[in-house]
Amino acid sequence: MKMMMNKISPKILCLILAHTLYWSCLIHIGESTPTYSEHACTNSTASASTLSQDTTYLANLNLLLSYLNSNATNDAGFHQTTVATGTQDASTGLFQCRGDITASLCRECVLNASREVLKRCPQEKQAVIWYDVCWIRYQDSSIFLPNPGIVPSTSLQSSETVREAERFNKLLAGVMDALANKAANSGSVKKFATAENNFTSSETLYSLAQCTPDLSAADCNTCLRSAIGFFPQCCSGKRGGAVFLPSCIVRFEFYPFFNSTTRPSISTDQVPLSGKGKKSIITIIAIVGPISVVLVVFLIGFCFLRNKAKKIKKYLSLQRQDSVRNEISKGETFQFAMVEIKTATNNFSDENKIGRGGFGEVYMGTLNDGEKIAVKRLIGNLGQGAEEQFKNEAKLMAKLQHRNLVRLLGFCLEAEEKILIYEYVTNKSLDFFLFDEDKKNLLDWSTRYKIISGIARGILYLHEDSRLKIIHRDLKASNILLDDHMIPKISDFGMAKVFVVDQTHGNTNRIVGTYGYMSPEYAMHGQFSFKSDVFSFGVLVLEILSGKRNNFFYQSHEGADLLSYAWELWKEGTFLELLDPTLRNSFSRNEVVRCIHMGLLCVQENPVHRPTMATIVLMLNSYSAILPPPQQPALYNHNRTQSSTTTTGEHQFHQSMPNSSQWSANDGSMITEVYPR
Repeated sequence: MKMMMNKISPKILCLILAHTLYWSCLIHIGESTPTYSEHACTNSTASASTLSQDTTYLANLNLLLSYLNSNATNDAGFHQTTVATGTQDASTGLFQCRGDITASLCRECVLNASREVLKRCPQEKQAVIWYDVCWIRYQDSSIFLPNPGIVPSTSLQSSETVREAERFNKLLAGVMDALANKAANSGSVKKFATAENNFTSSETLYSLAQCTPDLSAADCNTCLRSAIGFFPQCCSGKRGGAVFLPSCIVRFEFYPFFNSTTRPSISTDQVPLSGKGKKSIITIIAIVGPISVVLVVFLIGFCFLRNKAKKIKKYLSLQRQDSVRNEISKGETFQFAMVEIKTATNNFSDENKIGRGGFGEVYMGTLNDGEKIAVKRLIGNLGQGAEEQFKNEAKLMAKLQHRNLVRLLGFCLEAEEKILIYEYVTNKSLDFFLFDEDKKNLLDWSTRYKIISGIARGILYLHEDSRLKIIHRDLKASNILLDDHMIPKISDFGMAKVFVVDQTHGNTNRIVGTYGYMSPEYAMHGQFSFKSDVFSFGVLVLEILSGKRNNFFYQSHEGADLLSYAWELWKEGTFLELLDPTLRNSFSRNEVVRCIHMGLLCVQENPVHRPTMATIVLMLNSYSAILPPPQQPALYNHNRTQSSTTTTGEHQFHQSMPNSSQWSANDGSMITEVYPR
C-alpha cells in the first residue's frame, strides 16, 4: 500500500477524492426520500356524488393506483391508464416523475403518493398530489384530456429573502423564460429542463421546469408560463419557490435540489498571476496544503477499511454458502463439481444457453453418462434480491418431489458460483405452444385437459400434501414446463413462500410476481394466501381454454381483457365462444363448460369465494361435484390509446428474458419490484 501511495502524487489523490465526493453528493441528492409537497381534491361538476366506501368506483380507483405503481419503473417516468373504460365507474389517472431521478426513487415516490392521496382526499373523486420528485393525478371518467391550465394550482416558497431582490427577480424572470422554451421544445419524451446560473460569486441559482409528455410543445409552453406567472405573487425576492399545476411544475432554489448533468471545470487561465493574485495563490497554497495532507491520510485509511470490508464480505458470503449447502444437502440431491458442470455445458457456451430464469441464465448440459440436464446459474451482478431467490429455490426444491414439479438433481457452490441442476424438460414451456398460432395445434383438448389437471395436482401438493405448506406466487404459462409426454411440471420457485402450520395468509411490502396473474388483494395490498395461487391457476385455465394471453384485448367487447371477456360470455350464455378455434371440432362439451365455470370461480375478486385446490381437483375428477355460480372477476381494462409511454402487455414484477425457452421465458414488459398500497 505504501509503495502505491508513493507513486501517486497528493494532488492526484486529492482530485480523485474530490471527484468521488462530488458525485457522491449528486447521488445523495437523487436518492433522498420523496417528500410530500401539496395536494388538491375536487368532485366533477357532472356528478354531485362523493367518494364512498364499498363502491365500484373506489375499487376501480384502487386498481388504477395499483397499475400506476406497477409501471413506476419504466424509463419514461410517466404512465397514464384507465380502469373500466366506457363505464360510469371509470377511473383514469397518471403519474409523472421528475426527469432527473432514478427508476427506484420514482417507484418509491409513486408508491408513497398513491398511499397518501386517498388519506388526504377521502371523499373526492378527482385529485392531484404533488411530491418533490413526482406527482399523481386521477379523475372519474374514461377521457383524460391534457391540462395546460392553472386549476387546480398551489405554490410553496422559502421563508428567507435574497439580497438585491430587484436584480434577483430580473435574473429569475430571464432564467425561467429560457427554461420554459427549453423544456417545451426538448424534442424528447421527457419535457424536462434544468439550469444553473450564478447570482453572486458565492451563490448559484438552481431552477427546474417540467411538463407531462401528453402535452404538445405549445401546451407545455402555456402551462409553464402560467406557472411562472405565479412567481411574482408567491415567491418574489425569496430564496426558493415552486408552483405546481396538474400538468407541469416549476421550481428554483439556492441549493442543488436536482441531479446536475454538468460538472464545474477549473481552468488555470482564470487564476491571476501578478499583483494581488500572487498573494492569493500563496494564501490558497497555505490553506490547501494541510487539507491535502489530511485528505491523503483519509484516503489511505479509506482504502485500508475497504479492503478489510471486502474480506469480511467474502467471509460472510462463504458462511451463507455453507448455510445453503447444509439446507440443500438435507434433501435427496447431489453436489456437482464445477469442472463437471463446465464440461457438461461446454464451459457455459452461448450455443448451450436455452433461456433465462428468475435469477440467472439457463444452459442445457449433458453429463458423462449421457443424461441431459438444465443448469440454472446465478448471474453475479443481479444483487441481493437474486441471491435470496436462489437460496429460496434451492432450499425448497431440495425438499419437494412430485410428478408435476420440475425435479432438482443437484447443486454446485464453488467460489462465487451458485448453480442449480434440474432435470431437462424436452418440450419447453406451455407458452411456447399455447400462444403460437402453428404450435397450438399440437395441443388437442385431451392434452389441454391433462395439463390443467396436472397443474392442479402440483399446486395441491404444494398447498397441502408436501412436508411444507408452500405458496408459489408466480404461477404462469412460462413457468409450466412440458415433458416429452406433455405432462406439466411447475418450475421457478424463487419467489415461493413457506407457511408454518395453521398459517393461512401473510402480508408483504415487497410484491413479486407477474402482473395479470397476481390476485388483486396481493397486487394492491401485499396480502397473499393459498387463494393467491388459486387466482393465478384460474387465469392459466382461461388461457389454456382460449389459447390467448390474459392481456389479449377483444375488440368486439370494447377492449375487454381475457377475464372480462370470459365473464361477459358467461353472463350471455355463449361461453363456448371462449374456446380456442383450433379445438372447436373436437372437444368434450361437459369438460370444457366445467373448466370455464371452474376458471371463473378461481378468478373471483373476493378470495373467500374462490375454491381451494382440493376442491378444484375434485371438480376435475368428479362430475357429481356441484359448482356454485361464479361472481364477477377482477376486471383489467386498460386505455389502449395512450402514448408510447403507456405499456400494454404482460407486466413482470420479476425480471426475465423475453424469449420462450426450454427453461422459463416470459415476454412481458419488465418491472423489478412493486410495493403495495
